[in-house]
Amino acid sequence: MPAEITWWGHATCTVEDSGVRVLTDPLFARRLAHLRRRRGGTPSPEARRADVVLVSHLHADHLHVPSLQALAPGTRLLVPRGAPRAVPGFGRLRHLRIREMAPGDETTVGDLLVRAVPARHDGRRLPVGPQRAPALGYVVEGETRTYFAGDTGLFESMAKEVGPVDVALLPVGGWGPFLGEEHLDAGRAARALAMLGPRAAVPVHYGTFWPIGMDAVRPHEFHSPGTEFARLAAVHAPEVAVHLLGHGESMRPGVGG
Repeated sequence: MPAEITWWGHATCTVEDSGVRVLTDPLFARRLAHLRRRRGGTPSPEARRADVVLVSHLHADHLHVPSLQALAPGTRLLVPRGAPRAVPGFGRLRHLRIREMAPGDETTVGDLLVRAVPARHDGRRLPVGPQRAPALGYVVEGETRTYFAGDTGLFESMAKEVGPVDVALLPVGGWGPFLGEEHLDAGRAARALAMLGPRAAVPVHYGTFWPIGMDAVRPHEFHSPGTEFARLAAVHAPEVAVHLLGHGESMRPGVGG
């Protein structure tokens, strides 16, 4: 049976494939520093169930120590190489089975193969210091090959580094009105989709968190990235089925559109 993918908001997704439950960049908070969850409730306890958790990079909205603390003892946690040294509070995660990853590293979880791939993104833990770790994406290979991009800009070797995939979980927005080149906005994500050529795509990393007090500042940047991505994907990669999910909604590749 193909994978089932659930979007919990921001970059947090569950991928269920081959009897294994994979969780990406868990962020279960209602508020993170100056950001507030403006759409979708805090993910249910169901979202915390995982056999393996993938962390793409060190930024606090992707590597959120309190959310990782909420995981069950013994859960496997894959993090960028150097993360335990760079991130204060990692000592509170001793109940997890932690493995550090770099681009090209692979590990198996049940019948799944998880492969770390490069991402073009700032690898520092801001704002606490200069320590770096590689920003990663991951390819989860079971009955379906699912690419979780984490947070990344476009880069020339993306398709070669990622390889053939069936589903792409691509970031299309952010948590503020301005995105730099080390991010995918809706347009760049549509171009990435044309490079990767999956059967299906799910836009993530948008429409969840927004800076407190900025509701009136370019609100379309909060609301529209998903639908804009779907519109541009139809132009650049018309053969790809784009699934626009609400928070807590699920899809199976090849089912619906």
